[in-house]
Amino acid sequence: MKVFDFQSTTAIQRVFLLRTIAIILQLSIVIAINFIMSMQIALLPLLIIIAIETLFHLLSIFYFKNRPVDHKAILIQIFADVTFLTILMYFSGGATNSFVSLLLIPIVIAAVSLPTRFLLLISVSAVLAYTGLLIQMPVHTIHHMDMSNHFIGMWANFLLSVILITFVVGAMANAITNRERLIAVQREDQLRKEQLLALGVASSQVTHQLASPLGNLQLLFDELIEDYPNDQAVLSMKKPLKQCTEQLGYFRTLATSIRENKNEIYLIDELLEQLRDCVQLNFPNIKLNTVASLALKTQQIETDAMLLPALLNLVQNGVKANEDNSSNKIDLNVYIEANYLNIELRDYGNGISVKRASLGQKLVKSETGLGMAILLSNSTLERLGGTLRLYNHSVQGAIAHVTLPIM
Repeated sequence: MKVFDFQSTTAIQRVFLLRTIAIILQLSIVIAINFIMSMQIALLPLLIIIAIETLFHLLSIFYFKNRPVDHKAILIQIFADVTFLTILMYFSGGATNSFVSLLLIPIVIAAVSLPTRFLLLISVSAVLAYTGLLIQMPVHTIHHMDMSNHFIGMWANFLLSVILITFVVGAMANAITNRERLIAVQREDQLRKEQLLALGVASSQVTHQLASPLGNLQLLFDELIEDYPNDQAVLSMKKPLKQCTEQLGYFRTLATSIRENKNEIYLIDELLEQLRDCVQLNFPNIKLNTVASLALKTQQIETDAMLLPALLNLVQNGVKANEDNSSNKIDLNVYIEANYLNIELRDYGNGISVKRASLGQKLVKSETGLGMAILLSNSTLERLGGTLRLYNHSVQGAIAHVTLPIM
């Protein structure tokens, strides 16, 4: 048997549920007062108001069944509750009605469901409703048995309750919402760190396991090159083996730099030169069109050895995107703005689809992989105090926009 969980419902569902209960109670109280307690009330107007409220309630449920709900929609619903309650009070004693304090309930609902500006609107509307009910009371009722001070005191008490609920409950609701949002962000960050740690451990294991076979292949190559110095098949092995050896050594250097937490100061011009050299070495068929500000020559940046691989991962992602359109161009635009180094890498592929919009934040499964390179690059940039944004170019392709603080 499934147990109803009130906390798992949405804000609009809670409003509908509470209004359903309110309509049932309103109808029950009106019938009980008129037929059981035999008290004289305006029965017909009250029943008409409850009928209109019920119709509005059913139409609202039907309207929002398959539609998105924003804060303005909830504001209108709660404002309608204030209106119906006020009209019911008007035909059943006005400010003398013992249920007039029910006008506080819409304020409480607004406090836990709406932003502060909308909460203030509901609070003001409730105060104005109570004030209107007090003003509309007959003069002989106010002065009967000298009750004027009592009714004014009730109004003042209602106003004080509204202020307390608006600011105290509203502040508590905002604090809870912010805390839940922060916990959700920390949970996502922790999950991403665990994924990165798992990737790092797997990479270290693979690198360690490749060291011995690569060394054996190097020894075999040295023997083969002595016996067959002019064989093209043997000569073609030289460059790949050299690249593997260099990459393995570079990985060890990166691991040592991370372990010892070493930061170095680079001239931005030197960093860009290293990036261009790496692109030329790893992607010789790519034309890297660089546009850099002259002010970069004297600017410095403090970073570690992971920045260059992070940028190279973004270039590699652009190279893969270019393959879809048989393009070989990558645009590199570098400039300084507001004490931040801005690096824009544009490819000429098909752009970023909606399904891949969360690239860099988590692993995203696609035909080309899981987005590990972008995830690692984003993690590196965040650790260095920078950011990574991915978005489509207005004409063609996508842009990876990196910002990093400069010294």
